[in-house]
Amino acid sequence: MGEDMADAPPEKRATRRFALRLPVAVKHEQTTPQEQAATSRDVSARGICFYVESSVEEGAPIQFTLTLPPEITLTESIHVRCQGKIVRVDEPGEDGKVAVAAVIEEYEFLPQS
Repeated sequence: MGEDMADAPPEKRATRRFALRLPVAVKHEQTTPQEQAATSRDVSARGICFYVESSVEEGAPIQFTLTLPPEITLTESIHVRCQGKIVRVDEPGEDGKVAVAAVIEEYEFLPQS
C-alpha cells in the first residue's frame, strides 16, 4: 500500500509567487461594507495572500484593490480591483493578524485618478 503516492510527481505551482508587501484595500461580506486596510504577503497571477485584522471564512467571496507601486510598474502607481474567493485562513499570529489566501477570479485595472 502507498506505492501509488510514491509514483505521483511532486506538486508544482501553476504560477510563480512573488513575495510582495503591497497595500491592499479589502472588502468582504462578514465585515462592514467599508474597505479594510491590509498588506499582502505574496502575490501570483492567480491569487494573493494577505494579512487582515479580523477573521474571515474560507469559501467567502472577497473584493480587494491592490496598489502596484512605481518600483513594479516602472511608471506610476496602478490600482487593480480584484474579485475572488477565500481559499485558506490561517490561525491568528502573535500580532492578532490573520493570513488569508484568496484566488483571483476577475480583475480590472482602475483608471488613473
